[in-house]
Amino acid sequence: MFLNAIRHVFRRTKRKALGIAICLSAVPLGVANDSGDSTSPPAPCETSSAASPQVARNDRTSSCRPNFLLILTDDHGFGDVSCYQEHSQRRTGTLAPIDIDTPNIDQIGKEGIVFWNMRANATVCSPTRAALLTGKYPDRVGVPGVIRTHTNDSWGHLTPNTKTLPDYLAQAGYHTGIVGKWHLGLESPNLPNERGFSYFHGFLGDMMDNYLTHQRHDKNYMRLNHETITPEGHATELFADWACNYVRERSKTPEQPFFLYLAFNAPHFPIEPPKDALEKAQRKHPTLDPKRIANIAFVEHLDACIGRVMEALKETGLEQNTLVAVTADNGGSLPHGQSNFPWRDGKQSHYDGGLRVPFLIRWPRIIQAGTESHYQGLVFDLFPTFLDLADVSLPSDLDARSLRSTFSPMPDMNQHPPEKELQARDLYFVRREGGARYGGKSYEAIIRGDWKLLQNDPYSPSELYHLPSDPSEQNNLAQSNPKKLLELSEALRWNIQRGGMIPWQPNPPATNASGSPR
Repeated sequence: MFLNAIRHVFRRTKRKALGIAICLSAVPLGVANDSGDSTSPPAPCETSSAASPQVARNDRTSSCRPNFLLILTDDHGFGDVSCYQEHSQRRTGTLAPIDIDTPNIDQIGKEGIVFWNMRANATVCSPTRAALLTGKYPDRVGVPGVIRTHTNDSWGHLTPNTKTLPDYLAQAGYHTGIVGKWHLGLESPNLPNERGFSYFHGFLGDMMDNYLTHQRHDKNYMRLNHETITPEGHATELFADWACNYVRERSKTPEQPFFLYLAFNAPHFPIEPPKDALEKAQRKHPTLDPKRIANIAFVEHLDACIGRVMEALKETGLEQNTLVAVTADNGGSLPHGQSNFPWRDGKQSHYDGGLRVPFLIRWPRIIQAGTESHYQGLVFDLFPTFLDLADVSLPSDLDARSLRSTFSPMPDMNQHPPEKELQARDLYFVRREGGARYGGKSYEAIIRGDWKLLQNDPYSPSELYHLPSDPSEQNNLAQSNPKKLLELSEALRWNIQRGGMIPWQPNPPATNASGSPR
């Protein structure tokens, strides 16, 4: 379905011949810069006279810096995107019908690049979102666990002094907006408009108890900037509507690039597809488990809404120079009929079913359609990627790495290191949680090369897996390979110590009605 995974960044010598407008930053991937943020715009875009009329007609911007549309879905399993399910069936030799249809998400990959080996930064929502918006591991910015509406069961507090992705892009001249789920704080100083976004239309909380009432614990967390609102309609459709409105509004001032962070609540439980979507799935899959049918309907409804946003980009002439990235915050929830096939387990687990996520990028101006990548990275790698492409100097203390060099068939080795070199880093995961199983403690995982060390609660022994020979993580080698166990344990402890330097609760701590700590 897609072209060879080796295709990466176009050689400069071939760019003019291909008629592609180029104004990429010259900062090599992975090079930190201590000089601060670059706020001056890049040189004007040079478009070859051989550029197609369609590209020229759709290019409504006077700057070559791309717009960014980041679509983040919630609890979206690896097997709940049809092109990923099909790829996994081919890889594993599974003979079964594809039971889900996501043509709009698939199309983003067909017209751009599909990454097969990307993982979320955590097994649950808030830590991945914190990492994505800061470019740092979540415990290094105060969010090792889920931020909840009840403070006695909340396990993170985004550090107020950490600059976010919209902070950097706004300083570089971008308009910054978020539509949908925030989940990084319910009050000052951690509201979206205080963390770099000039526009917010969405939901502050962790999850909705109902997709039509939009409430959580009988409270309304829907906002337009700081104003409480009571919109009517299915939340997925509302967020798509608001995103389309944002795109249309930004098209009126195409000289200013934009960053839109579109964070859907779907397909996070409760699994509540509209009636017509559910009936369609029931007719199509009469023999499947009802939970699975409901989730299929929910995801396919989400896909249709994503398609409407993509159509708005096309209608406004912004699609050629808008980089669209689609990914998820963690794996799917197995008790709710979601699929992480072919990986083990799901949400909350450090087995790959809890971490592997769909990851697709489309940017017609630069990325050749049908590109594939087997690069092993994390969702937060979008942070330096966007800064790199916006011509903003990268902060010196990032954990994330730019994906820019994966975007084209022929990498320029003088400017960007090859994919193999990019993978020479540890991938670290952490989750802190309450309740009897976790006790307010954290549990971690780390991937180094072909090896993975993990726990799935703070009290169980560590497990060690050799991923190339055991991708389903069934053969625990912790006892038989003590040398590798020690090596990864030491690497994990170093990451835990770095995270331990950062507070993850507000100061002073929250109190109950009597004034005692909660």
